[in-house]
Amino acid sequence: MPYKFNETRRHKIPKAKYRVTNWPEYDAALVRRGSLTVWLTEEAVAAWQAPATGKRGGQPIYSAIAIETSLALRLVFHQPLRQTEGLLRSIADVLKIDIAIPDHTTLSRRGGGLTILPKRIHRTEPLHLLVDSTGLKIYGEGEWLDQKHGIRSRRGWRKLHLGVDADTHEIVAVELTPDDVGDIAELPDLLDQIDADVASITADGAYDGQVVYDAVAERHPKAAVIVPPRITAVAGETTASQRDKHLTTIAKHGRMSWQRSSGYNRRSLVETTMFRYKTIIGRRLHARTLSNQRTEAKVGCHVLNRMTGLGMPVSARIR
Repeated sequence: MPYKFNETRRHKIPKAKYRVTNWPEYDAALVRRGSLTVWLTEEAVAAWQAPATGKRGGQPIYSAIAIETSLALRLVFHQPLRQTEGLLRSIADVLKIDIAIPDHTTLSRRGGGLTILPKRIHRTEPLHLLVDSTGLKIYGEGEWLDQKHGIRSRRGWRKLHLGVDADTHEIVAVELTPDDVGDIAELPDLLDQIDADVASITADGAYDGQVVYDAVAERHPKAAVIVPPRITAVAGETTASQRDKHLTTIAKHGRMSWQRSSGYNRRSLVETTMFRYKTIIGRRLHARTLSNQRTEAKVGCHVLNRMTGLGMPVSARIR
């Protein structure tokens, strides 16, 4: 939003510069991201074999954590499923671990029905939630026709909805939907994934709707909703809602002042998270079916959270 207001004089605004103040710790965290023991933990090895179901018929060999660990290694090292199978076999041989390695067909088949549960984090403070969505590219028949015949077709992509903790930068809610699902329609599902108290929810103008305020009030009555109203928005005539208070503040002090006073500027952290996902995990989904793509997106978010837990940069503005 600031770029729109300063568009005519943007060339005169100097670009801010920052310096990382904890570079030794952050450098060590970057190195640890490539450690195999970070992704293939002792807990995963201990729970590698699936427990007996107690039912008749064939029994599963690999547990859910084994499949999730294998898919996480695939995303971290950017390899297809066949190469991931070979990587797991070599890791087991080097570390002298006696575990059965799932083949690439098993990883593909089990990935579609895998239930990825969010990591439970004990919090002492209420959560400040940042919500946004971005598009992930998918490779399908349309792009194959583009390459072979030069035909321009509709671009295929999925929509990744994220809920990010403003304090820890961790992804606490994630959902992958087709591109025709709106941001407002998916917000209740994101809120249902959070089992902690929410102090505030911050999102961009695409979430400006009564459905959002109703969904937040139903689940977290005390939570503040920080969403910029549309330019054509009009205050209600009956009750003074949170949206009406935003309109009053904007009319009295201006939109830029409202951004600073309400804490809306922290919404850029969720955009940084989406940039980290596309830079580290990738801008394109490898799976072909929607169920496998949802599993891939959730595993990718868990990978980002683990990297975040290893260490993040602390920056200070120098100009």
